[in-house]
Amino acid sequence: MTTKQLSDSIIQLAIEGKLVPQNPNDEPASVLLERIWEEKKLLVKDGKLKNKDQYINNIDKRESSLDIPESWALVRLSQLCVKFSTGPFGTMVHKEDYVESIGHPLINPTNIKNGQIVEDDIKMVSDNKYNDLKNYVLRKDDIVLARRGDLSKIAVISEIEDGWLAGTGSFFMHFVKGLFIPYFIYLYTSFYCQSYLLTKSIGGTMNNLNQSLLANFLIPLPPMAEQQRIVKRIEEILPFIKEYGEAYEEASKMEAELPDKLKKSILQEAIMGKLGTQDIKDEPASMLLDLIREENKMLVKKGVLKKKDVIETPVDEDEKPHKIPKTWEWVHLKFLCNSLIVPQRDKPTKFGGDIPWCRIEDIEGKYLNGSKSNQLVTKELAESMNMHLCPKGSVICACSASIGNQAITTVDCYTNQTFIGIVCKDNVLYNEYLYYFFMSQKQALKDLGKGTTISYISRKKFEEYLIPLPPLAEQHRIVEKIEALFAEIDNMTINNNVINEKKKEEREE
Repeated sequence: MTTKQLSDSIIQLAIEGKLVPQNPNDEPASVLLERIWEEKKLLVKDGKLKNKDQYINNIDKRESSLDIPESWALVRLSQLCVKFSTGPFGTMVHKEDYVESIGHPLINPTNIKNGQIVEDDIKMVSDNKYNDLKNYVLRKDDIVLARRGDLSKIAVISEIEDGWLAGTGSFFMHFVKGLFIPYFIYLYTSFYCQSYLLTKSIGGTMNNLNQSLLANFLIPLPPMAEQQRIVKRIEEILPFIKEYGEAYEEASKMEAELPDKLKKSILQEAIMGKLGTQDIKDEPASMLLDLIREENKMLVKKGVLKKKDVIETPVDEDEKPHKIPKTWEWVHLKFLCNSLIVPQRDKPTKFGGDIPWCRIEDIEGKYLNGSKSNQLVTKELAESMNMHLCPKGSVICACSASIGNQAITTVDCYTNQTFIGIVCKDNVLYNEYLYYFFMSQKQALKDLGKGTTISYISRKKFEEYLIPLPPLAEQHRIVEKIEALFAEIDNMTINNNVINEKKKEEREE
């Protein structure tokens, strides 16, 4: 149950006479109505109320489905008011009427939040304009509500400053003083404004509430003593609702964050060699490194590589980020790759070929399947621009702007300068293992990119990035385990969402 649902259920009990017990010694609401009638007659006599405004339309009990206690009475909202009016029309208040600081606050629906008047960004009008708007001066215990747009905006003026004015786009009501508690009226109208006011509102693109409909709105009125008990009880409950709301929000936040936290935990376990058990039959990672060294010697001998390009940088103990199994090795990324591809900065001037030119927007989950906007280039154009091809199976990792995003290419493609392309050595580094490793390093990569105006990770920093290298067979097992666990988490999330949605529908029914 959300905070609003809990709050609404308490208000529902209050306005049905079920929150506090009735007292047979209470003066019934019918006596209050007689007093209101007498008070209005005096106001008419003193010229403060027009004769027509003291009368109300007869009430048919069939108008309301509420089953209220015998000591209560059904009244129309206008019956409780000595003034019931809209705020000034927009033509009466112009931008040039606003002043910066010293003036009279104009309370608009935009200043109503959660039933309170929020004094941020209140428009102020000048003393001269105040004289034109005296008919719209608010008093303590007035109720202000929006008459168009968001009709749920409603508040009681609990504290009043000198010269507060009802603003454009609002209704405001002065009540007969001392004969009932406006806060109870607020509770009822705020609870039913969505179900009644919105259904009765008129208008096309924006809801508009007409004054006659609002004036005829029915209120269940308890005896004054019971109103006081209801308000007191609600004020006692409010702190607990607030505590519940904070706890509910925290629990909801934790539930929303749980899938990502679980995945981060799984990735951390994976790169530390704790996700599965090691197999003694696996060829250790040290043998993979020996194969790379032998291959590099041959390539140097053939002149394909320069000797300086195959120098292996040793990894000192204090450099190693965490412990790994004995069959694993810490290795700099450069030693495990055939190439690291840095794209050209220039964007193609024209498109119309058969090779995708891709951007960050083209990543679809784990993979980059081509250009979703069908931006294709010719081989000739790419060569003329000295663009570097990322072959199918490359791991592309964002090196600027969207650092922390990565994907595996499923096609030969070119990319913009957002990415660096990494071509793994076959039978040494499994590209999907590298993909998940980079996923585990999202925050570390973001931190690595800091220090310049625009975050950026250079090729050299990628080359020197330390990788915990498991045996090749274990790399494949790790990927399988990660994907199986991720699938379970995704299914759990989907099932929870379905269950929560079903519960929500049941509550609404």
